[in-house]
Amino acid sequence: MEEAMKSGPNRKYTAEFRAAAVEQVIVGRRGLREVARSLEMSDKTLANWVGNTRKGKALVKRALRPPVTDLEAENARLKQENARLRMEKEILKKAAAYFAKESL
Repeated sequence: MEEAMKSGPNRKYTAEFRAAAVEQVIVGRRGLREVARSLEMSDKTLANWVGNTRKGKALVKRALRPPVTDLEAENARLKQENARLRMEKEILKKAAAYFAKESL
């Protein structure tokens, strides 16, 4: 079975991992706690997945984003460049002020 992407309390699980875990409980008729323990995950998390599956809800919520147009991509690129240039300008101002003080 495919493993989770990272360990710890805020683990991220792949859709395949979630589906396989739920399948072990529903199709395999194994106990929820037994499956959760074997997968080293919270039984509450697995219970949520099983409950959502039984209700017909998706295991993974995916945010639908509209495709980015060429104009939007260009606008985002220009905003990033503008922010970078402003930062560079501020750094140069500070450097000029610093060196002006030293030369006095």
